[in-house]
Amino acid sequence: MPQSDAVASKGEPVHTAVTVIVPTFNERDNVAELVARTADALAGHDAEILFVDDSSDDTAAEIARVAADAPLPVRVIHRDDNTGGLGGAVVVGLGAAASDLCIVMDGDLQHPPELLPALLARHAEGGADVVAGSRYVGGGDTSGLGTAVRFGVSRAATWLTRAMFPIRLARSTDPMTGFFLVDRRRLDLPTLKPQGFKILLEILARTDLRIAEVPMEFGERRHGTSKASLRQGTTFIAHLARLRFGKMSLFALIGAIGAVANLGIMWLLTTFGVPYIWAAIIGAEVTIIGNFLLQERFVFADMRTDARGLGLRFAASFGFNNVEAALRIPLMALMVETWHISSVLATGLSLIVAFFARFLFHSLVVYAPKRSRRGDAASEPKPDTATLRVIKAIDAEAMKPGEL
Repeated sequence: MPQSDAVASKGEPVHTAVTVIVPTFNERDNVAELVARTADALAGHDAEILFVDDSSDDTAAEIARVAADAPLPVRVIHRDDNTGGLGGAVVVGLGAAASDLCIVMDGDLQHPPELLPALLARHAEGGADVVAGSRYVGGGDTSGLGTAVRFGVSRAATWLTRAMFPIRLARSTDPMTGFFLVDRRRLDLPTLKPQGFKILLEILARTDLRIAEVPMEFGERRHGTSKASLRQGTTFIAHLARLRFGKMSLFALIGAIGAVANLGIMWLLTTFGVPYIWAAIIGAEVTIIGNFLLQERFVFADMRTDARGLGLRFAASFGFNNVEAALRIPLMALMVETWHISSVLATGLSLIVAFFARFLFHSLVVYAPKRSRRGDAASEPKPDTATLRVIKAIDAEAMKPGEL
């Protein structure tokens, strides 16, 4: 969890019955209205609002200004390191909330604060650890999505998500919603590794929770701009794959993309008369670099903080892959010359054989935590043997599905 500086806007946090967690990113113009509407909706409730702010503007200062006259406690945590994006901000908020009962809502006013009492009332009925505002349950509305394209993308993403988690999401019509109530006592916060917007999906995929839903009218954005982008979409797809299949499978997916690129480069070069050995070398070098960049971003992002520097990680990865390629390409040539099979097929077979060695090396060596200082060595447990480390790596990384 990132280090954060907390600013208590109306005194130190005290226990409340419910904490409304609002992650913000440059939402200055929405703060006053959001606080006023939330306070009206929760009149008579023992509640606080906790903003977790990643803004580059003066949103945090505006929250402090509004808090001075607010009818309920308002606090803000400003993060300089926005690790995990919006989802990471929510996890910080869950850890800092004054109440075990937390409601998460966006800061853009597309989530109507007037729905807060309905979430609380449904939770009070019992039988649910999570109560979500759904755009797709009877009475819900999606007009705030705007264009038909955005609606189509939203629905397709929801169908894909539910298809990949048919058991965990069986009772959720809108696992992509960002408006929900959760009892944090049912969560193991350190296990949550959010990336991007979809924190409820992270919670439901990693935890066996009972969910109930209330209809939500998804409003139009008042101020600011949407944070949705192609980059966020790519992050969502990668995170969905990591949740469902585990780190090894995402590594395999990137490896498969690299393999296709490798074969494509080989085919193109051999078509232009380049000898297949040289074509294989060029294809390997290009895909080694491409795979490293993709693995940094999508597979081992959660391990980079404790690992060695970027330059050392690249050098270790590049060196190992070149040694592996130096061994693999002669083997590929042997298969071509001895078995008389296609050079492209031989390359494909050799890449499959190399996959496990690459994954284990990257998990155990490239992204291994930096060694502690010498003075701490006496207090540390003895390191595992190489065999135990391999077994633990396979167990920890390959067997991490979101749904068992």
